[in-house]
Amino acid sequence: MKIFESSFGVDSGDRNEMIDITSQVQGVVSKSGIACGDVVVYCPHTTAAITINENADSDVVHDILSTLAELIPHKRAGYRHCEGNSDAHCKSSLIGCSEQVLIKGGKLNLGTWQGIFFCEFDGPRNRKVLVQVRGQ
Repeated sequence: MKIFESSFGVDSGDRNEMIDITSQVQGVVSKSGIACGDVVVYCPHTTAAITINENADSDVVHDILSTLAELIPHKRAGYRHCEGNSDAHCKSSLIGCSEQVLIKGGKLNLGTWQGIFFCEFDGPRNRKVLVQVRGQ
């Protein structure tokens, strides 16, 4: 089994944002030369996350962010973390820090409407995404 590791930067412009990183991840997979295997996309930040969801209709992203804002508001009585970003930590934990995608024929084996998103919950910031491709 071959393992290829890489990373790339993501710049967010808003406090809460979902950024489609599918093409960047596919670029890493292509560069790896691995045709069959899997890829792990990992976010090493405690106030951001990685998810897979629909990337064909931007209203889906809007609805996800709107729902998260309602469920986990930015300001809430009872938060104790002194940096003022407790909501970002909660959203990050809820969504998760990584996703795994199968690779077939050197391509991400995503569904027709699926994309990989970097979820920013404490922006704007400059972030890093780590990618590990495994296979043959």
